[in-house]
Order: sequence, then structure tokens, then C-alpha cells
Amino acid sequence: MKAPVSFFEPSKLSSFCFRALLFAWLLLPVSGCTIYQSVGKSVGSFLHPVSGHDFVHIDSDSWDRKHAVLYFYRTHSQWAADEIEAPSVYVDDTHYFNIRNDSFTWLVVKPGERHIAMRRPLMGLEGMNSFSLSLIADATFTVEAGRIYYLRYSEVSEPTQAHPELDPEHPLTQGDLQLVTREYAMQAQEIVSTRFLNSDLLAPNHAAVSIVETNEDVDYERRIALLEEEREVEVERLKNEGLYKPAPWYWPFGGGPSVPLETDREIDQLEKEYALLELERERQEAAESDGWWFF
Repeated sequence: MKAPVSFFEPSKLSSFCFRALLFAWLLLPVSGCTIYQSVGKSVGSFLHPVSGHDFVHIDSDSWDRKHAVLYFYRTHSQWAADEIEAPSVYVDDTHYFNIRNDSFTWLVVKPGERHIAMRRPLMGLEGMNSFSLSLIADATFTVEAGRIYYLRYSEVSEPTQAHPELDPEHPLTQGDLQLVTREYAMQAQEIVSTRFLNSDLLAPNHAAVSIVETNEDVDYERRIALLEEEREVEVERLKNEGLYKPAPWYWPFGGGPSVPLETDREIDQLEKEYALLELERERQEAAESDGWWFF
């Protein structure tokens, strides 16, 4: 008699999860699921060592002090050098690069809460919705305007000191990805010994750029979602206070609060501010285009 298959055995579980993830990836266009993947971008240093320039800070006039800079770096280790696939880095749920051995890169970001995650791929596939094959880091921290931050990644060694501005229990003070001070990052064998993670055909990436506009869009969507949740709570409160008119039986689309909703006012204000932001983006784009037309 054939023995039953147990998906709780580690090797079979990994194989099953990968097949399920691959199937879900193929169904993505019709399912609407969020698939995390870095197919074609995850090649590791064993196959493609980093060949960029030695570490140097970006020019001070290349970023606005209203924003902030995040440096990501990975120190050299034999583990990382022998890696077939490199882990991917996400900011606010958007993939930007896969960080290989002995490399660094940077992103200019908008101040505020930024969410950083790292996932280890398997043939480029990493996860679906809340499921990840290997979630290396998952942390949110507050970024302040005009500041520069250094995020260090290593599987084999941790920093000898925690960042003094973070709570000892913060995710970025433990694990493989940690926030370190400038003084620590500038030590020998740290970021100063790494090379730039250049983008090429074998390992394309979308780093070494400003992602401020993307952050602005994410912050707007987050705020709108939060206000919509708060609106539901406010409506329930008004119903309990007798300040909400129910819909008549003959017109189910009628009814509503008998007093203006504070959340409606906030949503309206937020939408106006975002519309002005989009107009300013269009104005800047037009100013940078030089006014030339090809036809």
C-alpha cells in the first residue's frame, strides 16, 4: 500500500508551497492576488558579482533636504558570495532591487512612516498576499526630513551596537537587516568597502533614484483607507445618538447623517491637497520638458 504524502515534511512542504505559488502566479491576471516576485532580477553573486564603483555618498545637491536618503548595504561574506539568488528589498510594498554580496545602493524617500521588507526568492518567486516563502525582514520606521539612514544586511554577522534612536525591541535592531549609525557604517569592512549595485541585463534594478512620488501616492492611499474606516465608526456613533436618518422603505438609497461628518470633511480636504499635488507634478514635468515636440 502506498504511504500517504505528508505536506508537513520540510522538503515536501517547500515543494508544495512553491508549486502552489507558481500556480497562483499563473492565475494572477484573473485572481487579483498580490504576488511578490523578482523573476529575472534575483541572480546572486556566485553567477554575477557586483562590478560597480567603490562606495561614495551621492552628491549633496542631488536630493532635496525636504526628503531623506536610505542607504542599503551588504557586507562581504563567503555565504553571500556563493549565493545563487539574492534577496529582494521592498519599500512600501514595492520591489526595488535584489541586494548581492559586497554591494550598496540608495533611495531618496519621503519623510514619514516607511515600510521595509526583504524576501528570499526561489526561482524568482517570493510570496503571495500575506504568505512568503522566506520573509527576512519586515519593519516600519519613521523617516525624518534631511536625514541619511544606513541599513545593513548580513546573514553571518550582526552589528556590535544597536542604533541608539531605536527601541531595543524594534525589528531593525535585531535580525539580518539592521539600522546602524553613520559612524558604524563608515568603519572598515562596512559600507565603505562595498561597491555600487549597478543595474544591468543580468540583474536589473530600480534603485539609486528618488521614490518620493511613489511614497506620496502610498501615503495618500493609506490615509484615504484609514479615513474610510473612521467614517464607518463615525456613522455608527451618529446612529446610536439618533443623528442618522434611515432610508425610507420605498427608496433604499436614501437616508444619511443629519449632521455633517467630520471624516467627510477630512476626506474632501485630503482629495483637494492630492489634486494640487498632481497639478504641481504636471507643472514640473512641463517645465523640465524644454517644450520640444518630435512631430
